[in-house]
Amino acid sequence: MSTTAPPPPHAAAGAPGRDDRARRLTDALRAAPRPPLLQAPRHGLLDRTGRSTLAAVAQVLAFVAFVGDVAVAGAGLLRRPRGWRWRVLLREIELGGFDALPIVGVTAFLLGVVVAYQGADQLRHYGANIFVVELVGYAMLREFAPLISAIIIAGRSGSAFAAQLGTMVVGEEIDALQTLGIHPLQRLVWPKLMAMALALPLLTVFADIAGVLGGMVMARSQLGIGFAEFTDRFGRVMQGSALLLGVGKALVFAQIIVLVGCFQGLRTAGGADSVGRQTTAAVVQAIFLVIAADALFSVAFNLLDL
Repeated sequence: MSTTAPPPPHAAAGAPGRDDRARRLTDALRAAPRPPLLQAPRHGLLDRTGRSTLAAVAQVLAFVAFVGDVAVAGAGLLRRPRGWRWRVLLREIELGGFDALPIVGVTAFLLGVVVAYQGADQLRHYGANIFVVELVGYAMLREFAPLISAIIIAGRSGSAFAAQLGTMVVGEEIDALQTLGIHPLQRLVWPKLMAMALALPLLTVFADIAGVLGGMVMARSQLGIGFAEFTDRFGRVMQGSALLLGVGKALVFAQIIVLVGCFQGLRTAGGADSVGRQTTAAVVQAIFLVIAADALFSVAFNLLDL
């Protein structure tokens, strides 16, 4: 005859006790007063405007301080020319200049086509077809070529600068450089500044050629102005100052793009999402500052009668 061992006394007696304690604890939690849910404070319009203004002023001051630090780092490089890394400089020129030739050339060519087409539609009514040469020449050399080149480089290279430096900040590579006694601004920012100062003016000249070529094609197809006639008048009426002004503006635009991109990249804090935010801010701010600088150049050139 098989016998079954009775359950331990503590098991039979302990289960109801645990159930009672759990029930009492649940009742006590339900009876306890619940604290109100914390909600984010709501700020009024004036408060939000003030906060945004203070944040913008703080960012402007930080950018000015960053430009000063870059200038001091450049002075240090001048005292120690051996600190230059020429291979890095040539690599930056290749990435920021040579690789951008196709997109800049195509965009400038199409822009020249648009300018000539819009001008031809108006000049045809007054029998002033030949003046399309001046329209395309001055528009491309003084304004559109340096501006469109800078906007393309701001979206292409400015974002790359911010993403590269932001990733290095997140990966603590900037701290590692400082630990090794390497100045981050000298090693990372100045090669980009020098490379873009060389690349963007040359890209602007290339955009001038492509834009004028696009204008020539449209002038021949819409106004019956041949290539030889267009080239002859272009050489007689266009002045070298128009080209020099456009190249000078491109040099300033290059510094704006590099400084804004590197500044936003080095301000990265947190993880990958911060890299994306700073990259977006770098592109938006660089394009805005380039257009604002172009407007200031236009006013200054008008006042100086250039």
